[in-house]
Amino acid sequence: MRHRTIIEPFRIKSVEPIRLTTEAERVDALREAHYNPFLLDSDKVIIDLLTDSGTSAMSVGQWAGVMVGDEAYAGSRSWKRMERAVHELTGMEHVLPTHQGRAAERIIYGTLGGAGKVFIANTHFDTTRANIEFSGARAIDIPIAEGLDPAFEHPFKGNMDVVALERLLTEHGSAVGAVILTVTNNSGGGQPVSLGNAAAVSALCKRHGVRFLLDCCRIAENSWFVKHREPGMDGLTYREIAQRMFALADGAVMSAKKDALANMGGFLALREHALAERCTNLLIITEGFTTYGGLSGRDMEAIATGLEEVFDEHYLEYRIRSTTFLGDHLHAQGVPLMRPIGGHAVYIDAKALYPRIPVHEYPGQALVCELYTLAGIRCVEIGSVMFGTYDAAGALVPASMELVRLAIPRRVYTQSHIEYVAETFEEVLRRRDAVRGLRILREPRFLRHFSAQFEPVAP
Repeated sequence: MRHRTIIEPFRIKSVEPIRLTTEAERVDALREAHYNPFLLDSDKVIIDLLTDSGTSAMSVGQWAGVMVGDEAYAGSRSWKRMERAVHELTGMEHVLPTHQGRAAERIIYGTLGGAGKVFIANTHFDTTRANIEFSGARAIDIPIAEGLDPAFEHPFKGNMDVVALERLLTEHGSAVGAVILTVTNNSGGGQPVSLGNAAAVSALCKRHGVRFLLDCCRIAENSWFVKHREPGMDGLTYREIAQRMFALADGAVMSAKKDALANMGGFLALREHALAERCTNLLIITEGFTTYGGLSGRDMEAIATGLEEVFDEHYLEYRIRSTTFLGDHLHAQGVPLMRPIGGHAVYIDAKALYPRIPVHEYPGQALVCELYTLAGIRCVEIGSVMFGTYDAAGALVPASMELVRLAIPRRVYTQSHIEYVAETFEEVLRRRDAVRGLRILREPRFLRHFSAQFEPVAP
């Protein structure tokens, strides 16, 4: 029997209280935060869907590891356990621990990047793009066309356009620093990448002598989609699918704050000895010695355990089905979404929800503010605030899509919390014609969505 009710495959042993704010309190808090939920204090948030990064609830096995963590500066047994877990999963000889994913990005893209270099991805996420562009290199996105239409149904909208990839590899030649496949494709609506697409990308990279890297922070979730959607994969375990994808790549970057179920950590894994030596030098200078890389022993224990737990079939079934539960409820209400629903988040098509708000008034940011005002729900815009640029005249060059991401922390919220989010959208739809856009008052050069300040446009 397949039940309609999704039960969490765990029991709750410890709870954290939520402060239930009033709408008047949230109006004041949002104004004080300059209409940017990143600048809100967490105790003013009721349901926090800002990110699934580092927000997981750790298991009893992970907490037990915290107690036995070896905090030795060099040669920690906790490091040996983490190194073994990463090596067995990725098959890559060289493993460099880092305090989080963007530190691994800075090391690898700072080493491979620089002025005149080009990096090609299905879609670069924000910190990936920022680290590449900070080095002076250029980041190019080539998702498949189906991935740019939120309403279009396709099983693997996260795939890379291999025709465009071959053209770019021929055009840029030795200037290509690496080809990056992000699984799942976060900026593209949390959509999965097929094993077949990864194999095609790998083959092209080998033919052109270009490094192929995986951004693998959600590889377990991606493996679920491969098993259930890609022909011939149903006989493999989720872990075996992930291992097949790793076998195609020359290296991998992971934020362990996602599918390693840990609150902090990351790693860079590489096959090439000479490149690993160069990266190790930078690791020691900026992060720490090679056997801790900015992590405590207890963090490394949590990561090692999390990399085992995340491939549990019951956990992954719960994870994907519970995310789909929210997406299906919103779809039934008529909320325009990125379809089909991804693994870690539900993405709202803010441009379709608010057709009256022009892109230069940031409809996604308007929805983010509306959700917080109505219900204390914090989430993030993934559109022209995050990825928009400016032309020579200073006019906005908008992003390809105007999305809002509701990222669901792992093992944190129950079904009633998610139903609360779904119910809030009933009011969002009722008030949609009254919502105003925003303009940017202040912004940094890189990663502006983290600290930009906004104000509502005049009616």
